[in-house]
Amino acid sequence: MRRSGFKRALVTGGAGFIGSHIAEKLLAIGMEAVVIDDLSMGKTEYLPKGAGFYRGSVLDKGLLKEALKGVDVVFHNAARVSLRGSFDNVCQDAETNVLGTVNLLHACGGAGVKKFIYASSMAVYGNNNGGALKEEITPLAPLSPYGTGKLAGERYGMQMSDYYGFDFVALRYFNTFGTRQTFTPYVGVITIFITALLQGRRPVIFGNGGQTRDFIHVEDVAEANVRMMSRPVSGTAINVGTGQGTKVSDIARLLIERINKDITPEYAEAPLGEPLDSVADVTAMKELIGFVPVTTLQDKIDALIDWNRAALVKSR
Repeated sequence: MRRSGFKRALVTGGAGFIGSHIAEKLLAIGMEAVVIDDLSMGKTEYLPKGAGFYRGSVLDKGLLKEALKGVDVVFHNAARVSLRGSFDNVCQDAETNVLGTVNLLHACGGAGVKKFIYASSMAVYGNNNGGALKEEITPLAPLSPYGTGKLAGERYGMQMSDYYGFDFVALRYFNTFGTRQTFTPYVGVITIFITALLQGRRPVIFGNGGQTRDFIHVEDVAEANVRMMSRPVSGTAINVGTGQGTKVSDIARLLIERINKDITPEYAEAPLGEPLDSVADVTAMKELIGFVPVTTLQDKIDALIDWNRAALVKSR
């Protein structure tokens, strides 16, 4: 049974970490789903059975025109995701995350799309003087080119959706964890720590480890996206997190206890681009999406360790 009047969805980045879980949930409720992914980070094995697939980039206008046929709702998750890495790769970051988003918004304008759900990020905020980050109150002062690009995508989305006449909502994801996250040195501290420990290396904590993060499971992020379809909300940004902060040092301690008690963490200078603390105010998510995350870190950590262990074995 569908939860909305939508019939066919496009998920960009749908062979990747978050996008593949969104596509899976859409198919599970009886919708048609098509995916665009250039496979720079995603994998065909993550595509759910029954999803249509277009291999390519959101910068390809011809591909977008073809993929958008019959689509009435878009979940835009394709992006270069890296706060620290966006300094060294600022041009590529802007090309994909800003121009790619504009390209897709423009294509949607002539394709009959009714709703556009945009994967934004907690990176649109800067350092906050304590307390949870609230959409309408906390200043938007990104600390990285990645955050600047995500904020630009929000602004373009608000303007272009109003011009073309479709609904637009930006979901500001906080620190998402779970299966199918591709390992990189820049993204996903839990995946980075697990990978290091499974390989017998010391996990590197930047700064003193006292910085807090709001860890939300990928299945909860996907559920928030799917529920957003049926909500009569447009022209706004909504945090997607748990409202609970966890210190990075506590994450390292938990994983060391689970994987290898003989390893101690290594400490390094805090890099540019990352906030000291990042915890979501989730009032708007509860009120506008009608959703409260149900999964905790403790619920999923052992299964996630097992999944990463199997992925490392497979990659050898």
